[in-house]
Amino acid sequence: MNIDEAIDLLKAKGYKTTGKRKDILAYFGEADGYRTAKDLISYLEKTYDGISFDTIYRNLHLYDEVGILEATELNGEKHFRMNCTHHHHHHFICNTCGKTKEIEVCPMDDVQQSLANYAIEDHKFEIYGLCPLCKGA
Repeated sequence: MNIDEAIDLLKAKGYKTTGKRKDILAYFGEADGYRTAKDLISYLEKTYDGISFDTIYRNLHLYDEVGILEATELNGEKHFRMNCTHHHHHHFICNTCGKTKEIEVCPMDDVQQSLANYAIEDHKFEIYGLCPLCKGA
Protein backbone atom coordinates (compact mmCIF):
# COMPACT_ATOMS: atom_id res chain seq x y z
CA MET A 1 0.00 0.00 0.00
CA ASN A 2 1.31 3.44 -0.79
CA ILE A 3 0.65 6.70 1.06
CA ASP A 4 -2.05 7.93 -1.35
CA GLU A 5 -3.94 4.63 -1.05
CA ALA A 6 -3.68 4.85 2.74
CA ILE A 7 -5.04 8.41 2.78
CA ASP A 8 -7.91 7.39 0.50
CA LEU A 9 -8.70 4.47 2.81
CA LEU A 10 -8.72 6.73 5.88
CA LYS A 11 -11.08 9.16 4.15
CA ALA A 12 -13.34 6.33 2.96
CA LYS A 13 -13.61 5.09 6.56
CA GLY A 14 -14.54 8.59 7.75
CA TYR A 15 -11.25 9.58 9.41
CA LYS A 16 -9.51 12.93 9.07
CA THR A 17 -6.08 13.06 7.46
CA THR A 18 -4.21 15.50 9.69
CA GLY A 19 -0.61 16.55 9.25
CA LYS A 20 0.47 14.11 11.97
CA ARG A 21 -1.38 11.25 10.33
CA LYS A 22 0.22 12.04 6.97
CA ASP A 23 3.66 12.23 8.60
CA ILE A 24 3.09 8.83 10.23
CA LEU A 25 2.18 7.42 6.83
CA ALA A 26 5.28 9.00 5.28
CA TYR A 27 7.46 7.43 7.99
CA PHE A 28 6.10 3.95 7.36
CA GLY A 29 6.12 4.49 3.60
CA GLU A 30 9.89 5.04 3.77
CA ALA A 31 10.66 2.43 6.46
CA ASP A 32 12.26 -0.79 5.30
CA GLY A 33 10.74 -3.34 7.65
CA TYR A 34 8.92 -3.29 10.95
CA ARG A 35 9.22 -0.32 13.32
CA THR A 36 8.11 0.29 16.90
CA ALA A 37 6.11 3.09 18.50
CA LYS A 38 9.41 4.27 20.03
CA ASP A 39 10.97 4.51 16.57
CA LEU A 40 7.99 6.53 15.35
CA ILE A 41 7.95 8.92 18.29
CA SER A 42 11.68 9.59 17.87
CA TYR A 43 11.00 10.48 14.25
CA LEU A 44 7.98 12.70 14.99
CA GLU A 45 9.49 14.55 17.96
CA LYS A 46 11.66 16.49 15.51
CA THR A 47 8.51 18.08 14.08
CA TYR A 48 5.97 17.77 16.89
CA ASP A 49 7.55 18.80 20.17
CA GLY A 50 5.85 17.03 23.08
CA ILE A 51 3.93 14.48 21.00
CA SER A 52 2.54 11.83 23.34
CA PHE A 53 2.76 8.06 23.25
CA ASP A 54 -1.04 8.07 23.55
CA THR A 55 -1.29 9.89 20.19
CA ILE A 56 1.21 7.49 18.64
CA TYR A 57 -0.48 4.32 19.93
CA ARG A 58 -3.97 5.55 19.05
CA ASN A 59 -2.91 6.18 15.43
CA LEU A 60 -0.90 2.95 15.14
CA HIS A 61 -3.88 0.91 16.30
CA LEU A 62 -6.24 2.83 14.02
CA TYR A 63 -3.98 2.14 11.04
CA ASP A 64 -3.73 -1.53 12.00
CA GLU A 65 -7.50 -1.78 12.44
CA VAL A 66 -8.33 -0.27 9.03
CA GLY A 67 -5.61 -2.28 7.25
CA ILE A 68 -3.02 0.39 6.50
CA LEU A 69 -0.39 -1.11 8.79
CA GLU A 70 0.23 -4.71 9.70
CA ALA A 71 1.51 -5.61 13.14
CA THR A 72 3.68 -8.35 14.57
CA GLU A 73 5.29 -8.96 17.91
CA LEU A 74 9.07 -9.09 18.16
CA ASN A 75 10.88 -9.56 21.46
CA GLY A 76 7.69 -8.83 23.42
CA GLU A 77 7.00 -5.51 21.65
CA LYS A 78 4.54 -4.66 18.88
CA HIS A 79 6.14 -3.68 15.59
CA PHE A 80 4.37 -2.18 12.58
CA ARG A 81 4.96 -1.85 8.86
CA MET A 82 3.01 -0.63 5.86
CA ASN A 83 0.55 -3.31 4.77
CA CYS A 84 1.48 -5.29 1.66
CA THR A 85 -1.88 -5.75 -0.02
CA HIS A 86 -0.90 -6.41 -3.61
CA HIS A 87 -0.41 -10.16 -3.34
CA HIS A 88 -0.45 -12.93 -0.75
CA HIS A 89 2.91 -13.55 0.86
CA HIS A 90 4.67 -13.97 4.18
CA HIS A 91 7.84 -12.51 5.72
CA PHE A 92 11.25 -13.33 7.07
CA ILE A 93 11.87 -10.72 9.80
CA CYS A 94 15.33 -9.82 11.08
CA ASN A 95 15.38 -9.87 14.89
CA THR A 96 18.13 -7.23 14.98
CA CYS A 97 17.23 -4.55 12.42
CA GLY A 98 13.56 -5.37 11.70
CA LYS A 99 14.03 -5.55 7.92
CA THR A 100 11.81 -7.99 6.11
CA LYS A 101 12.08 -10.23 3.08
CA GLU A 102 9.01 -11.53 1.30
CA ILE A 103 8.48 -15.29 1.29
CA GLU A 104 6.28 -16.52 -1.54
CA VAL A 105 5.74 -19.97 -0.01
CA CYS A 106 2.56 -20.41 2.03
CA PRO A 107 2.02 -23.49 4.22
CA MET A 108 -1.77 -23.16 4.09
CA ASP A 109 -2.28 -25.76 1.34
CA ASP A 110 -0.95 -28.48 3.65
CA VAL A 111 -2.71 -27.03 6.68
CA GLN A 112 -6.10 -26.88 4.92
CA GLN A 113 -5.83 -30.59 4.11
CA SER A 114 -5.11 -31.35 7.77
CA LEU A 115 -8.03 -29.19 8.92
CA ALA A 116 -10.55 -30.15 6.22
CA ASN A 117 -13.56 -29.92 8.57
CA TYR A 118 -12.53 -26.53 10.02
CA ALA A 119 -13.40 -23.05 8.77
CA ILE A 120 -10.08 -21.20 8.64
CA GLU A 121 -10.68 -17.46 8.73
CA ASP A 122 -7.13 -16.09 8.61
CA HIS A 123 -3.52 -17.02 9.14
CA LYS A 124 -0.10 -15.54 9.75
CA PHE A 125 3.24 -17.14 8.95
CA GLU A 126 6.52 -15.43 9.81
CA ILE A 127 10.11 -16.60 10.08
CA TYR A 128 12.50 -14.84 12.46
CA GLY A 129 16.29 -14.73 12.40
CA LEU A 130 19.15 -12.53 11.22
CA CYS A 131 19.41 -10.90 7.80
CA PRO A 132 22.73 -11.23 5.92
CA LEU A 133 23.95 -7.81 7.14
CA CYS A 134 23.17 -8.48 10.81
CA LYS A 135 24.44 -12.06 10.60
CA GLY A 136 27.81 -10.83 9.35
CA ALA A 137 28.13 -8.15 12.06
